[in-house]
Amino acid sequence: MASERGMMAPAFTSKPRPPWGAPLSRGTPREGALMIISRKLAVASVLAVSALSFASVGCEDPAQNVASAAVDSAKPVPPPPPAKTQSAAATNANSAAPATTSAPTATATATAAADAKPAKPDGGLDVVLADSKVEFTGSKVTGKHDGKFEKFSGWAYIDGDKLDTARMYVEIEVGSLKSDSEKLDGHLKTDDFFSVEKFPTATFQLTELKKGGADGASHTITGNLKMRGVEKSVSFPAKVTLGKDDVKATAEFKINRKDWGITYEGKKDDLIRDEVVIRLDIHAKK
Repeated sequence: MASERGMMAPAFTSKPRPPWGAPLSRGTPREGALMIISRKLAVASVLAVSALSFASVGCEDPAQNVASAAVDSAKPVPPPPPAKTQSAAATNANSAAPATTSAPTATATATAAADAKPAKPDGGLDVVLADSKVEFTGSKVTGKHDGKFEKFSGWAYIDGDKLDTARMYVEIEVGSLKSDSEKLDGHLKTDDFFSVEKFPTATFQLTELKKGGADGASHTITGNLKMRGVEKSVSFPAKVTLGKDDVKATAEFKINRKDWGITYEGKKDDLIRDEVVIRLDIHAKK
């Protein structure tokens, strides 16, 4: 009888798995739960792969193929070009005029010179805002933002084609920045970035213009960039056109924002890159 019972015992066989998308067959609650969990895991895997693919597309660095500016300590600014010769009568009148104030101390003179806005020399050309641009691009892990400064002014000077006489000064109203995100505009003005209330302006003053440059540039521009209270020398390739009555300069280069004290890192899962692309298109004319 024992052997007969053994022969009559039912054999356990595994049921074939239903095809993807087919309704669940009626089975034990355990089988149904396992099947639901399996399908949820499969869907989650697909979503994860899609998210990674999207992130890899959005994280391309816009500064990757842009020339880096050479950054160094601020350099001495060349003296202004000599003023036009005064008439003999004006020279004699100035010589005869009595001194009414005491001479300033060396310290006071140096401080005033450092803080003073340089005057446009005789024959200088005004920067034309309508024909000029100062733009930037910053990026983070998931994407990038483009921006610009809408208000700036300045002048340029050169005596013919004598590069050693070249002078330039540009002053930017940092609060005029505008990006592709209104929310970002407000954040950029805080102490995390430009700290506009403490440092309302940024300036650039030329220290050298020489022929030739990287990537086929016609010239190399060097000058002191002062931003957020920090002044550094930057040198970058540019295309410069010297006309009889105007000067044009275009350039694209990248700088490390941390060199000017902008150290905000961003969110832990969406860190901000250090390098920022600068694009300049400056036109000065009479």
